[in-house]
Amino acid sequence: MVLIKEFRVRLPISVEEYQVGQLFSVAEASKDNTGGGEGIEVLKNEPYERDGEKGQYTHKIYHLQSKVPSFVKMLAPEGSLVFHEKAWNAYPYCRTIVTNEYMKDDFFIKIETWHKPDFGTLLPFIITYVCLCLQNEIVNNPSCPHMCAYKLVTVKFRWWGLQGRMEKFIHKQEKRLFTSFHRQLFCSLDRWVDLNMDDIRRMEDETQKELDEMRQKGQVRGMTAKDE
Repeated sequence: MVLIKEFRVRLPISVEEYQVGQLFSVAEASKDNTGGGEGIEVLKNEPYERDGEKGQYTHKIYHLQSKVPSFVKMLAPEGSLVFHEKAWNAYPYCRTIVTNEYMKDDFFIKIETWHKPDFGTLLPFIITYVCLCLQNEIVNNPSCPHMCAYKLVTVKFRWWGLQGRMEKFIHKQEKRLFTSFHRQLFCSLDRWVDLNMDDIRRMEDETQKELDEMRQKGQVRGMTAKDE
């Protein structure tokens, strides 16, 4: 069994602007959550082409000992709280899959995203959805830039006694992350609005080097997960 939910994030920016803003904000968030031996390790960040689909492929490792609830830490063996994230960014469509080598086929998180220039009224995924509207006024002002990120999140966590609780917890965390991330993206608009994709690729290369250094020293600046 898996638990599937759709989230819709409406934003007062264009689809073209969002492509730059999203990548900028991902790089900044990675630095905010890395340090003290934990955080994000970038293994690959390169162009790909497969079955007519072209985009950017990334493979990251998340070292998240402090980010999981305490009831999971009590049960998880040492070294098992390491997650692999593989993403295929064929913007405006993106697909991300998170796995864990310890749980193997008993765990994954899959996030499929479509970025559309509308008010969140399309049906790219036929499923009940939750709308996370950053700026309600965009609905009443159709002449301003606007878009919607449609996110279909599929969670599988097969562990006797914990499955239902963990699948709900992960979805709750995804909703919190989507909301926080897009607020930060919008509030940092002045820092990325004049950048182009060449600027972003240079920034990603620099960030990868910074992350390698930051994991070896300091404390993690990001928030830890709260038990639910």
